[in-house]
Amino acid sequence: MNLTRAGAVAAAALLTLGLSGCAAYQRYADMTFFVTSTGSGKGADFGGLSGADQHCQALAKAVGAGHRFWRAYLSASPSRSSPTVHARDRIGVGPWHNAKGVLIASNVAELHGNNNLNKETALTEKGAVVNGRGDSPNRHDILTGSKPDGSAFTGDEDMTCSNWTSGDAGGAMVGHHDRVGLSDDAASRSWNSSHPSRGCSLDALKQTGGAGLLYCFATF
Repeated sequence: MNLTRAGAVAAAALLTLGLSGCAAYQRYADMTFFVTSTGSGKGADFGGLSGADQHCQALAKAVGAGHRFWRAYLSASPSRSSPTVHARDRIGVGPWHNAKGVLIASNVAELHGNNNLNKETALTEKGAVVNGRGDSPNRHDILTGSKPDGSAFTGDEDMTCSNWTSGDAGGAMVGHHDRVGLSDDAASRSWNSSHPSRGCSLDALKQTGGAGLLYCFATF
């Protein structure tokens, strides 16, 4: 093969690769929901709600969806320094689609009712399936700090790992992205309010089947 032809072949290959990359980039650009592929690295400590939002934003940006405004689906309990924050009130109005364009929910009411969120649809920002119950390691516990209706807990028990600033003491309410648990009951099937974690460290989250992952929603 002469140099001219070799150059043409290489150029064609690069063009194909470029078109393929553009298509993937565009697909993720239309995404409005994902489960984070990674956690904070510090368990449930994200530096508060704003840090969790930044985590969502950074992961979305890395796949071409950074033009949207992303929020973590997390509630915060009332404290001396912060008011009550309900996860359902901070994620926009919908609709929300995953990285493959599949509809998760059309609006907030549907999200907290008859939604289309399960192991096959709760994909990461990269379009990957997240390990669920029966997989190794199990990563189906997603941090939410929320009741089934998406509102915050207001009692004395810590359900938000000190409003997402603790990677040690405390605990957090988690949901099952695969809608499967130890029992076939409403809690086990809940995507956002299944059970409290054993602690806030990464090791503690792993003990019940988690990895410090979040649900991220685009507000527009």
